[in-house]
Amino acid sequence: MNRIALLLPIVALVMAPMAFSQLSAPGADNTPTVGEKAPDFDSPAGLGGQQTLGLKDFEGRTKVLLAFYPANFTGG
Repeated sequence: MNRIALLLPIVALVMAPMAFSQLSAPGADNTPTVGEKAPDFDSPAGLGGQQTLGLKDFEGRTKVLLAFYPANFTGG
């Protein structure tokens, strides 16, 4: 068998953890702590994009769940 054909799976196994691990900014630990206030954001509230939605819109509530769902068949 060809040496390259034998070497390729080994290289893939070694590189897989690096390719699929989470990356963060160098020197930044962005893990929130319990009780820490979340940063504000502005995001389009729908496909039209005229309205925005931010964390400030939920001020005063104790629990907020933010979920992201890309539109069907958009490849996102």
